Amino acid sequence: MADKVKFGIKNVHYAVMTTEGPELSYETPVAIPGAVSFSMEPQGDSTSFNADDTKYFVFVSNNGYSGDLEMALFPDQFQEDVYGVSVSENDKVAVENARAKPKRFALLFEEEGDATGTKFVLYNCVATRPSRTLSTTTDTTEPQTQKITVTASPLADGRSAAWTTEETPAQVRDGWYDAVWTEDTTAGAGG
Repeated sequence: MADKVKFGIKNVHYAVMTTEGPELSYETPVAIPGAVSFSMEPQGDSTSFNADDTKYFVFVSNNGYSGDLEMALFPDQFQEDVYGVSVSENDKVAVENARAKPKRFALLFEEEGDATGTKFVLYNCVATRPSRTLSTTTDTTEPQTQKITVTASPLADGRSAAWTTEETPAQVRDGWYDAVWTEDTTAGAGG
């Protein structure tokens, strides 16, 4: 049965890219609990060429997506894996280094639906560091969330995203978070 409506986000995972190019591979996906929202805005421009008093040719580029991912909290492991935050051996204090280069990663998540939902992977992501909003508590305590801006660019072969469909086999859906799915994989696991 096909979804009639879509709502919600859950099962957010990341998988650090280990090699690029034709031998594309990723580490095993790691869950980030506490998904709040994710906005995915398509990136790209359209260019038109006028001839014969009309738009003779229109080209629309696909430069992937960009948007804000809001989570309850980005765990220390995510910050270590993606941003190169290190933890001092003796005192166990997290240290951010401005010279550390963020790693590319795949972002996996599920958009809830009324029937099956849709599982997504964005293959080539980079992200800003998590924002921190701190405020005093009052009569009611409201959790403070964190946001990152994710830029998902196309891979060298043009792929930027993949998602499940109504016809996606159960073994692919069930194994979605075991490994990053790529076209040349078997049974939905790959990398």
